[in-house]
Amino acid sequence: MSDILEIGGPLTIDGGAMLYLPGRVSRPGAWLFDPADSSLAAEPVQSGGRQSSWFVSGDFGEAVLRHYRRGGMAARVSKDRYIWTGPWHTRSFAEFKILVRLREHGLLVPTPYAAAYWLDGATYRAALLVERIKEATPLASLLDSAPPEAVAASILALHEAGAWHADLNAYNILLDARQRVWLIDFDRARSIKPTPAQRRLNLVRLRRSLVKLAGDKGRAFWMQVDQAYTQQSSVK
Repeated sequence: MSDILEIGGPLTIDGGAMLYLPGRVSRPGAWLFDPADSSLAAEPVQSGGRQSSWFVSGDFGEAVLRHYRRGGMAARVSKDRYIWTGPWHTRSFAEFKILVRLREHGLLVPTPYAAAYWLDGATYRAALLVERIKEATPLASLLDSAPPEAVAASILALHEAGAWHADLNAYNILLDARQRVWLIDFDRARSIKPTPAQRRLNLVRLRRSLVKLAGDKGRAFWMQVDQAYTQQSSVK
């Protein structure tokens, strides 16, 4: 069932601005993005996230707070600053918007609670607060039990909804206790109707991740996902 999400903001905060969901966030403010704020009871996420993600909780429920960090060669120039090209082009606002749209399409992606950026001259920093998926485990840990057909269906639903994932790997696909498949981490995702070549890029990125993770077992699982995706696509 799809959600209709009312968006609050942009709201000015400490040299920047934020978006939020009034239905989940009753006290919007910069404190939502500060892991040192005791009311968040922040605990660092131990895997992934470039040491910039925390599990937090509040009146919004359980959530994940992420501060955007650069990777690769770009991190040598700046670990957390990006070139300013306008508020709606910030990493946080862009990810917030695409998550809202996908939730409204009924896809299983985290509900975004709040997004923020802080300006500093020609650059900005950013952060995002999203729903924590309960009792969820990364696909990377479930290759012996995960249903490849359900994984394929989730990826196909994403593409059919008009979105392209920038980093579809085995850690950004989660399965909950009901074996439902969730997609997470939509940083740099694009709201487009993916071409066949772009769809293939998502699947190939997943193959690379699975093979790196589990060798022949990962390749075998991916082949089942790929076959199921092709079969399900032909029905659409």
